[in-house]
Amino acid sequence: MTRNKDSKRLHVAISLSFKMFAPNIRPMQSGKIIVFMGSKRDFEFASRIEKFLQEESFNVKCEYLVASAHKTPARLLEAVSRYERTGGRFVFITVAGLSDALSGVVAGSTRYPVIACPPDSEKYGWAKFFSSTVTPRGVAVAYVPRPENAALAAVKVLAISDRSLQEKIDGYMQRLRATVVEGSKELSVGRKDER
Repeated sequence: MTRNKDSKRLHVAISLSFKMFAPNIRPMQSGKIIVFMGSKRDFEFASRIEKFLQEESFNVKCEYLVASAHKTPARLLEAVSRYERTGGRFVFITVAGLSDALSGVVAGSTRYPVIACPPDSEKYGWAKFFSSTVTPRGVAVAYVPRPENAALAAVKVLAISDRSLQEKIDGYMQRLRATVVEGSKELSVGRKDER
């Protein structure tokens, strides 16, 4: 009983001290994935990012914006600048076909991580990889061609400072492992039945 009261008193004392000595510290904002697309035609492919987040119950918001590095560079740079000014926690995923200037321009204009997820990587192969990632020193672009994996990579970046996301990732990884183990068991049972 006394221990409980002492614990409550300590909690109140810590809360009051925090409010007194750190009044301007706000709780950490939850992270967000910002998906820049070169054109609206990219949305069908890019929508798989948010679908994966929802299916796997990752509580991360996703915003979509069409802004071409070639056709509307001022719009793109203004959008990146707007996110920079908010001071939020973001990961940018860029989805652009053909010559992927979008990824490099975004990466060169932000302090946030940028993941290139081009919709035409299977069609153009290594040329697409080169187009998306061979950038000058100081302009870092990660390349993840599958939208679901790009979403997972973004969630892992945001989880660095978010314990609840770390736990969600642990649960996701456990489900993946369980699927593999179950598949192995099913094959083992099937082969035993053949004997």
